[in-house]
Amino acid sequence: GYNCVKNEDDETNPNMSNAALIVAAGRGTRAGGEVPKQWRKIAGQPVIAHTLQAFAAHPAISSVILVLHPDDLHLAPNIDGLTVTTGGAERSDSVKRGLQAIPTGTKTVLIHDVARPCVTDQTITNIIATLETADGVAPALAVTDALWTGADGIVTGTQDRNGLFRAQTPQGFKLDAITAAHAAFVGVAADDVEVARAAGITVAIVDGDEDNLKITLPADFARAEQILERRNGH
Repeated sequence: GYNCVKNEDDETNPNMSNAALIVAAGRGTRAGGEVPKQWRKIAGQPVIAHTLQAFAAHPAISSVILVLHPDDLHLAPNIDGLTVTTGGAERSDSVKRGLQAIPTGTKTVLIHDVARPCVTDQTITNIIATLETADGVAPALAVTDALWTGADGIVTGTQDRNGLFRAQTPQGFKLDAITAAHAAFVGVAADDVEVARAAGITVAIVDGDEDNLKITLPADFARAEQILERRNGH
């Protein structure tokens, strides 16, 4: 008879395969340092290694694609099942190239910024679960701080925060839909949700995580390191 109970093998079922696409072709100048931020070490390993391991170790992720700057190809870490390709001038160009490198038969893709090394298993799991019924899904945090507008160092007004969210990654999509959306998109997008919405894809919101910070400024390295070391029991 038909078995309604979820089979343990479903997570690795090739018919429902989930790829992770890590965008790491940027130069990250705001973060300071001699090398791009993804190659800076935190908690004993480069930022990029923590980020890749978060996806490579997840049982529901079937393949990991890494998009690197051509100058960085020789630095690509040796991780089983990792596909490496080169990026383009803009982030969206890098995503397009990464999408082309995803194995045939993959149904969904989680697109993630390399500079978010503290992403958790739970966030990845939530994205994949929501993609069973949604074409697009992204984690976000509701804005809780008061918001101002400002110019020249002076407060010029206030902004209503109701309905405003801080976007995070990974942003997950049905592979066919986001590939078509990127092919049709003209201009520069802040993220893949913007590309998806321009193509008419509805994007669901799931709870983000305060720890899933994006390393942008010099002080962010120490904060990310503290988060990772706390998890590792140091």
